[in-house]
Amino acid sequence: MCAQQDATPNARPITLNQKQAATRVLSQTTPEYPPVAKANYIEGLVEVEITVDQHGKVKHVHVLDGDAVLAVPAQQAISQWIYRPLDTPAGQAGFISTVRMKFNLHHQEIELTPQRAEQDFLRQVKPPQLVRPPEDTHAGDVVHMHVLVNDQGRVVDMKVPPADGPQFEAARDILRDWAFRPAHWGNLPVASYVEIDVPLGTRSIARVTPGSDAR
Repeated sequence: MCAQQDATPNARPITLNQKQAATRVLSQTTPEYPPVAKANYIEGLVEVEITVDQHGKVKHVHVLDGDAVLAVPAQQAISQWIYRPLDTPAGQAGFISTVRMKFNLHHQEIELTPQRAEQDFLRQVKPPQLVRPPEDTHAGDVVHMHVLVNDQGRVVDMKVPPADGPQFEAARDILRDWAFRPAHWGNLPVASYVEIDVPLGTRSIARVTPGSDAR
């Protein structure tokens, strides 16, 4: 691809389609298949959006679709990939693209669709619990957030609303101070999607509900 856009810091990011980006991969890490996913026959595609910098390093991985248990290892692996940056008249430049990663168990004896396997698994999962955030008695507006919490209780990704603005940025800053007890399958901590209301101007405990089938 011959990029004609300016590579200055304020330039609009260049977007490559999946095939164009794939030809520029120099090094890629293969994710580990989570044991809990194997035990529950969970498989399928994880689709992410990546932001690559001018040095070819992946600076951000945002999950677009995929089971939470598979999405976290996919995100971790892809964040270590190295790409050949774009050559532009202003110098080397990064880009934005998408990556699809397929998790397949190649099982033959179990006749279970990926959707059914995921549904059966989620029925056995205890949702994550929000750990008490810093106190603040002042009320404020509420921003609804869709976040991905890993098996250590850390928020590792969040869905950006169509109208991204100051309220979302404020909610994201507040959310950085919060921690979760991760979801559990039996005694094992697992990754999970969570739908959460983040009050702006308050640090009081928010309402948390499991985002079982959300992407």
